[in-house]
Amino acid sequence: MAELDASKEGFWRTRYSIIAMCFAATFVCYIDRVNISVAIIPMAQDYGWNLETQGYILSSFYIGYLMMQIGGGRLADTYGGKIVLGMGVLIWSLFTLITPLAAMGGLMMLYLARIGMGLGEAVTFPSVYSLVTRWFPAGETAKAIAFNASAIPIGTVFALVVTPIIVTYLGWEWAFYLFGLVGVLWFAAWQYIVSTRPKDHPRISAAELDFIQSNARISEVAEDQATPPILEFLKSKAVWAILIAHFCNNWTLYVILSWLPKYVNEGLGVPFGDIGYIAMLPHITSFLCLNVAGNIADRMIVSGMSITKVRKIMQTIAFGGLAICLFLVTTVDTVWAAIGILCLGKLFGAAGIGGFNVNHMDVAPRHAGTLMGITNTAGTVPGIVGVAVTGLILEYTGSWDLVFQVTAGVTLFGMVFYLLFASGEKEFD
Repeated sequence: MAELDASKEGFWRTRYSIIAMCFAATFVCYIDRVNISVAIIPMAQDYGWNLETQGYILSSFYIGYLMMQIGGGRLADTYGGKIVLGMGVLIWSLFTLITPLAAMGGLMMLYLARIGMGLGEAVTFPSVYSLVTRWFPAGETAKAIAFNASAIPIGTVFALVVTPIIVTYLGWEWAFYLFGLVGVLWFAAWQYIVSTRPKDHPRISAAELDFIQSNARISEVAEDQATPPILEFLKSKAVWAILIAHFCNNWTLYVILSWLPKYVNEGLGVPFGDIGYIAMLPHITSFLCLNVAGNIADRMIVSGMSITKVRKIMQTIAFGGLAICLFLVTTVDTVWAAIGILCLGKLFGAAGIGGFNVNHMDVAPRHAGTLMGITNTAGTVPGIVGVAVTGLILEYTGSWDLVFQVTAGVTLFGMVFYLLFASGEKEFD
């Protein structure tokens, strides 16, 4: 692997600016996605929504998110992550801004606004994967994806802490107005800083461009190759391993994103004004541990360990540890014990960033955006089913223990399937 002389070039690289802007996009994505998990509490009081209706509102976002995953991946691989992600942010920001107006128009209007927001956000991760594959060599992939993914908990924490403040002093409508405007500001910076391919960037140094091209996952010839049909991807056991792991991982992710504020408020008895400060702790743990886990996974690969072995080890730690913690949280009934166990679960779960999360770029480097779109389609189903099922469980049983037990069972299934069928070998180019 060719090296870049840091003494001549300095520390900062153009590719760091690319991933920093991807991080910012993911941050905006999650503050806009999560704010309704807090705002829905006063919204439900204003409009008289029961828990089942709240579950449908929260899950409707994922209908749009599901519909555009594969299309977003193909668009990013074909036309470039810069264009596709830029348009996606503008679209979801618009629908964030009009959410209060949609709520006034009735449930159907609100459902449509949430679906439209989901359509915009759907292109986020396929576009990021398409960009990272072109800008980062294999020995930096997990770190780059881990850094981008760490925007998820940071954006979540920001929304959990700031949304109650905005709601308290300005009203819940302003949580959507203010957060929606952030995406517009991001778009202006994105146009100036980012290019889809390193060779097209006007400010990249010759040394860094040579380093990236010498260690690229994708050759110049492969850049022009057509993406295989979806059915070709689905013939691969390795693809199915990523797909199932993505589904099981996101069941936990979306249930916690959507229902943790409610659990903290009603399940643990924390007052509304303190929800954000308590609910943010598992997400802060995730932020800290994701970047550590990404570095560990890359170091294991650079040291000579096979990519397949690294992916399976990291994913087993992630799913095995998380499942145990989800079962344990049902055995305690105090705020700090429950939150402490959930934080421990996030610590283990972060290891998955070196497992299935970057496996797309091993299996299909040229088509990583498309493959991410395929597996994230499966990963979006829990946003609809898991979030809605959780609402039904709570409506008809009132049992938070059952919610965590079901989630743990799904996680264990994902661990076993990934261990049996995952691979780090390239199958598509």
